[in-house]
Amino acid sequence: MTQTMRAAVLEGPGRFSLAEVPVPRPGPGEVLIRLEGCGVCASNVEPWEGQPWSTWPGAPGGMGHEGWGRIAAVGEGVEELSVGRRVTALTERSYAEYDVAPAEMVVPLPAALDGMPVPGEPVACAMNILARSDVRPGRTVAIVGVGFLGAILTRLATDAGARVIAVSRRAETLDLARRMGAAETITMDDHWRIIEDVRRLTDGRMAERVIECVGKQWPLDLAGELVAEGGRLVIAGYHQNGPRQVNMQMWNWKGIDIASAHERDAGVRVAGLRAAVEALASGRLDLGPLLTGTYALDDLGAALAATRDKPGAFVKAWVAL
Repeated sequence: MTQTMRAAVLEGPGRFSLAEVPVPRPGPGEVLIRLEGCGVCASNVEPWEGQPWSTWPGAPGGMGHEGWGRIAAVGEGVEELSVGRRVTALTERSYAEYDVAPAEMVVPLPAALDGMPVPGEPVACAMNILARSDVRPGRTVAIVGVGFLGAILTRLATDAGARVIAVSRRAETLDLARRMGAAETITMDDHWRIIEDVRRLTDGRMAERVIECVGKQWPLDLAGELVAEGGRLVIAGYHQNGPRQVNMQMWNWKGIDIASAHERDAGVRVAGLRAAVEALASGRLDLGPLLTGTYALDDLGAALAATRDKPGAFVKAWVAL
């Protein structure tokens, strides 16, 4: 095995370089993965653009956390995973040719997924968000923001028997939402018209479950308005670029539950990853229509620009390694 690898390094706002760095060694209880690819997460955009608290340069491979590949080496004490096994994992530095992961955060990929890109981590997020949403047959679920995450949640909620109302700003993603099973779609352009549209579609009740998938102030404001009395607002968007204000008076008056659906417990996260692999292997979920842009490692900046700007029918980029 080679002693060095290529890794992307964030040198400053909007600026990556490719570095030749040592291949990491797996410690006890860890595995080394020769990566095949890594999904590009929208949460990378703001750190890439630069935040006031950012420091540079970043770690080699840093921000890449949606990787998959084959095990290249195992550390002391790892018995359940073997070299050559194809896996997806919860890691942190996968914008590189190799990454290390704790063995308990690695999930083997079945033969049904051979040859397919498998960014397991974001699908695991969707599985865990669905679990926090308590979606049941007959309920109305409004999904605010249809990108990769919103599209998967549209499919999962529809399969769970819910009636999905998808709210998104692009015609292309509204069409995607319909293909993923949404019963109704609404263009996200006018705050008050959207509220009235949902009121009309629900005979005045509003939505028992609302899942916000954008991570910006206005979609969060809108999502709170769309929740029915006694309903649940699920915050799935990643609000990382500063504080948010919420209409607590309205939230109190409606008596709604609030779920911030970002799991940090390792056991919950890996359980979501196992559920994601099962859903993909069984055909319950198909990432084919969602992985719309493939980039080389040295084009990572372009992949992040597309993730930010969402040209045309763009949904999600991934880096081939």
